[in-house]
Amino acid sequence: MEMALRAQSPLCSRSRPVLVVRPANAAAALAQPIVKCSRFTRSRLVRCMVASSDYPKRNPRRSSTPKPKGTASRGYAPRPAAESSTKKIEQSSTDEGDLARSNVMLGSAGIEQTGTAEESSEVDLSGNVPSSEALEGVNETENEEEIDQKLPPALSSTSMDAESISEAADQTSTVEEASEVDFSGNVSSSTALEGVNEAEAEEKVDQKQTSALASTSMDVESIDRELEEYRGKISALVASNPGPSSLASNQGQDKPIFGVHEQDKSVINFHEQGISIVDVSKQSQLAVGVTEEDPTKQTTIIGEQDIAEEAVEDIDSKFFEDGQLALSEDDAGTSKYAQEEPSVAGDQLRISEDGHDEPEIQELVQKDVNLQVLKRRLEELANENYSIGYKCFVFPEIVKADSVIDLYLNRSITALASESTILIKGAFNGWRWNLFTEKMHRSELAGDWWCCKLHIPKQAYRLDFVFFNGDTVYENNNYNDFFIEIESDMDEHSFEDFLVHEKQRELERLAAEEAERERQAEEERRKEEERAIMEAYRAQAKAEVETMKNRLQHVLGSASRHMDNLWYIEPSTYKGGDRVRLYYNRNLRPLMHSNEIWLHGGYNNWTDALSIAERLVKSHEKDGDWWYANVTLPKSALVLDWVFADGPPGNARNYDNNGKRDFHAVVSKSISEDFFWVEEEHRIFKRFQRERKEREDADRRKAEITAKMKAEMKEKTMREFLLSQKHIVYTEPLEVRAGTTVDVLYNPSNTVLNGSPEVWFRCSFNRWTHPSGPLPPQKMVNAENGSHLQATVRVPLDAYMMDFVFSESEEGGTYDNRNGMDYHIPVSDSMAKEPPMHIVHIAVEMAPIAKVGGLGDVVTSLSRAIQDLGHKVEVIIPKYDCLNLSNVKDLHCCQSFTWSGTEIKVWFGKVEDISVYFLEPQNGMFWVGCVYGRNDESRFGFFCHSALEFLLQSGSSPDIIHCHDWSSAPVAWLYKQQYVHNGLPNGRVVFTIHNLEFGANQIGKAMAHCDKATTVSYTYSREVSRHGSIAPHYFKFHGIRNGIDSDIWDPYNDNFIPVHYTSDNVVEGKSSAKKALQEKLGLHQTDSPVVGIISRLTAQKGIHLIKHAIYRTLERNGQVVLLGSAPDHRIQSDFTNLARKLHGEFDGRVKLCLTYDEPLSHLIYAGADFILVPSIFEPCGLTQLTAMRYGSIPIVRKTGGLYDTVFDVDDDKERAREQGLEPNGFSFEGADINGVDYALDRAITTWYDARDWFHSLCKRVMEQDWSWNRPALDYMELYHSARKN
Repeated sequence: MEMALRAQSPLCSRSRPVLVVRPANAAAALAQPIVKCSRFTRSRLVRCMVASSDYPKRNPRRSSTPKPKGTASRGYAPRPAAESSTKKIEQSSTDEGDLARSNVMLGSAGIEQTGTAEESSEVDLSGNVPSSEALEGVNETENEEEIDQKLPPALSSTSMDAESISEAADQTSTVEEASEVDFSGNVSSSTALEGVNEAEAEEKVDQKQTSALASTSMDVESIDRELEEYRGKISALVASNPGPSSLASNQGQDKPIFGVHEQDKSVINFHEQGISIVDVSKQSQLAVGVTEEDPTKQTTIIGEQDIAEEAVEDIDSKFFEDGQLALSEDDAGTSKYAQEEPSVAGDQLRISEDGHDEPEIQELVQKDVNLQVLKRRLEELANENYSIGYKCFVFPEIVKADSVIDLYLNRSITALASESTILIKGAFNGWRWNLFTEKMHRSELAGDWWCCKLHIPKQAYRLDFVFFNGDTVYENNNYNDFFIEIESDMDEHSFEDFLVHEKQRELERLAAEEAERERQAEEERRKEEERAIMEAYRAQAKAEVETMKNRLQHVLGSASRHMDNLWYIEPSTYKGGDRVRLYYNRNLRPLMHSNEIWLHGGYNNWTDALSIAERLVKSHEKDGDWWYANVTLPKSALVLDWVFADGPPGNARNYDNNGKRDFHAVVSKSISEDFFWVEEEHRIFKRFQRERKEREDADRRKAEITAKMKAEMKEKTMREFLLSQKHIVYTEPLEVRAGTTVDVLYNPSNTVLNGSPEVWFRCSFNRWTHPSGPLPPQKMVNAENGSHLQATVRVPLDAYMMDFVFSESEEGGTYDNRNGMDYHIPVSDSMAKEPPMHIVHIAVEMAPIAKVGGLGDVVTSLSRAIQDLGHKVEVIIPKYDCLNLSNVKDLHCCQSFTWSGTEIKVWFGKVEDISVYFLEPQNGMFWVGCVYGRNDESRFGFFCHSALEFLLQSGSSPDIIHCHDWSSAPVAWLYKQQYVHNGLPNGRVVFTIHNLEFGANQIGKAMAHCDKATTVSYTYSREVSRHGSIAPHYFKFHGIRNGIDSDIWDPYNDNFIPVHYTSDNVVEGKSSAKKALQEKLGLHQTDSPVVGIISRLTAQKGIHLIKHAIYRTLERNGQVVLLGSAPDHRIQSDFTNLARKLHGEFDGRVKLCLTYDEPLSHLIYAGADFILVPSIFEPCGLTQLTAMRYGSIPIVRKTGGLYDTVFDVDDDKERAREQGLEPNGFSFEGADINGVDYALDRAITTWYDARDWFHSLCKRVMEQDWSWNRPALDYMELYHSARKN
């Protein structure tokens, strides 16, 4: 990022500040062209040359307080003494005449505005000096006499003895007998003094000065005290006038006090000491004593103070402490007060006759003296650096952070000697921050010195720079560049933290902007959705009103005001809102023998259902069996609807409902019919809104609870992840936070470094990509616990991952790198985020749109879990004609391409919030009505090739290409053999084996070409390690268990179960689900243990053990529910016969549902007490994981993923503890009936004999995390390992 530095004119390229006082009129200018102050010194008149008028206007910025010498160092190399620049100096002197003539022209233009162009001898604003002709004929003596007469009282009334005067004169005569020196340091011509009788003028001045001083008896100390009093008055004056014109306000705002204004100014020339002409700008008018109360008063000029020789050495500490560096024309011109009108009308600034402003002028003169000392110091630095061959130098000599410096370059001894344009290009802190380019200008120092002003930020500890001509010619210190060390609180380490914070702030800003855009888009979407919903509600309300009208018309046709000898209403005339008495004659009616009679009523054809309930009482005023009730008619009633019953609502058994036609009485309209229907429509509309709000509130509360539970589960899982290898390595504190120091504790006895005499710790951050690089190897020391070794690490603020390995020596040797995966620990509270990885899954199944087995579940759930970690995930599958498109959002055809002579259409949509691309070859190979079973090897091979071709032609470049099982195994070798060399070079191939039973040849070839391979559990990976397809490549083979989608399988949000529950109310939730399950399947509503079996019926799933377990459970007075089907029709037929037999023999105790039923599976998981999974082999298994999610206890055979996830409550306590878990089920070994009986009997006995403990076990398994939280972390480790390799 290039820093836009303010172009600021350097110190020695500025015009000499001038104090100008214009005479009241032209005549005064002729009579009094020059005012000379010669109080203590005798010296020649010193001409002050100013910078060229074409110098660019800049806004100066003051430097900070200079530093002591010797602190900072410079990185530019010395150069042998260069040839003298005499020619350049001579040229500068020669050019002086041209400059003077130019100055005369510019000065004349300004003077003509006052009508005194030819006769004026003043110096104009641009710093131009008068030509020597302008000074000819000036009677200097007369001028001096006039000035002496107008000396301020403080001086005119003061006298000194001759000795003191002589001493003061000797101390301050610093430029005695000096020839004229212009401000650029060049020796000036003496012709400007022609016609001036200098000796005579000085003699007269001395005489008058002696006379003036002799009038009092004050000594030098008295004068100093007097001056101090004036300074005190100045301070009081400044304090009483804090406006923009005051010195205090100018200094406080870091604004220059003096500057050459852009308008013409009068000139008063101070000589004898070589004091420069100082221009008083508008913002500093207070300093020259022009008061706003009386702008016509004249200004008094006071001579300069003594110049001490030590001022040269004191310049850095004194001058810069005042915040006064050098002043240019722009100081006034760019001031925010520069446009204000001066307090003196026009240019008529007069010399004040009152002496109140004398201290102000004296202070200004002192500042001017300091500027001369500064100028002299810069000349010395320039000469010193030039004499030893240094090409550049800076001022102040000690560079501090958060300051302004002037940087000088001697063009004549650089590669840019012949260039007319000089620029500096630089940056800070090793070229790492704030790159800038600034133009340099010719300075007024003697020689070919160019300069510019630079601001040093407070975060800088080093300045790096080169010089160039704006094109291709560079001066770069012989390819070493120039650099300057900076005194700063910042160092390399703290600067790293600063960069982290800067980057974090930038990321936060970008994130905030993106979040705001998303919020606005979401708000617009929500508003549009709200409008659509409201329109739908209004349309629905209108439709309901129309339906009500039609029904009411039908009812009105059968309604009346009474039925003879059956019912009537008093009074006979009534309307909505009236309270009436309704009579009923129960004689010869269904309720004639009832003890009680109740009226159950409503209105408008039961619009609000049953809304009136009144008990009738016996009427003693009427003959016969008449009963009555007092009823308040609803205000909006057009028809009163009712029936009679023998009890209140909910307890009545017998009714008189007018032969199932109900009773209806016409109600007179209290409002117009049209208005009634408008009101009714509005009422319905409001009801819809109210119901919607209630639903949304309930959903929001449930979502908040769900999110909290998921967050707690994820945090718990992360802790378990960190503790999972505590027997090998862990950290203290356990959670590593950025910006802190942690201890790493390592137990080599459980690793390949067991027995090594020493262990070395090698660490870095952010997947070994941190800018600081790997840390130096650190020898580990014994920890306090004795069994572990310890190393201490400081974690950077921008670390999001801590990476480390261990070695047997400092040089390396044997490494413990976790089998090539390295050790990684996430870092929290980092200022940086892990860059997202781009993962593409190529598969032939995906739940829920194309699911056949567990493969489809894994593709969807793993993709969602990785995406939730912040990575970009996409899936490519075939576009079958049997897809369940109802679960695809925004499906549309986005492009097409041709491969192998076939057009392939590409469709895009969202499935479970995952981006999915559907490939549809137009040759019809996927229009066969099924996923598997039709020339699969040829179809899927074509699909794999076309998927890679799609990535190539679409310009995608994924980091990971993840293919699954034999069906997409060709992706591995096609990519490595073709596409990695032809446009897709950045990817790594990860291959997952879900089931080794199918496609061994394709799996073996994919194992040979992939970068990493996995299977779906650790134990299964060991079980198949000797397989011919895997054994040669076992070094890159890893077992990562599957997880379940905790959003799909969630008892708290499951719409297929009667009561939603969590671990807190698992007993009540499962009890309700059991009753619903028993009722649905026709089982007895008894308190019995229910064993559920949800499985494909294949030999792999242990169907002989399933049959035996059914009978064993029935023997123990339990109930059995089986859900599943067999792809083999023989097995399906066998189980059909078994179901017929069991249903007849054990009616109400067993139910076999030989089909696929997703809603029923949810109810079985929730309603069963146990889930049986007796697989002969099981790569992972999702059934036992889902069962525990719903609080059902798994009963499994110890194999594959079943062994990795189920820990027997009696036999696996220690194994569970090693995994950071508690026992969670019942398991058995072997494949015979004795094994299954061992586990099943213990489970059922626990249910009968230890019900409370069983319920606590249900709660425990629900609180274990079997989602994709942990597997997703393991897969990301694998992905990064593949990328590293």
